[in-house]
Amino acid sequence: MSHETAKILLYSDDRTTRQQVRLALGRRVAADLPELEIFEAATQPAVLAAVDAGGLDLLILDGEATPAGGLGLAKQLKDEIADCPPTLVLIIRVADAWLATWSRADAAVMYPVDPVRLPAAVADLLRARLSQEV
Repeated sequence: MSHETAKILLYSDDRTTRQQVRLALGRRVAADLPELEIFEAATQPAVLAAVDAGGLDLLILDGEATPAGGLGLAKQLKDEIADCPPTLVLIIRVADAWLATWSRADAAVMYPVDPVRLPAAVADLLRARLSQEV
């Protein structure tokens, strides 16, 4: 991770969801972490292209996105990308927590977007990523 910015890919087919995530995260999720640079993707091919290009520190995937849901996409990325960035999935039902585990996501956060829980989960994942690169 560049110490100047943390590059996050945010995937959702819903513009409102992307906006809510951006607002909850703000410019920085913790004082000890770099500022965030958030890239948006609304389709599965755009996510695959961005991950293939590299340089991402975290993926946030909407489990309710259509036609390609974030849980299936997380599983695909974890299975196919050797050094896949940490992945956080947004889920709408508590019962979907098992799907988040199946998808090999590193974290799951419930909808509606929580302005405390989401930044805390992102901060934890970014800290873990940063400590691996040192």
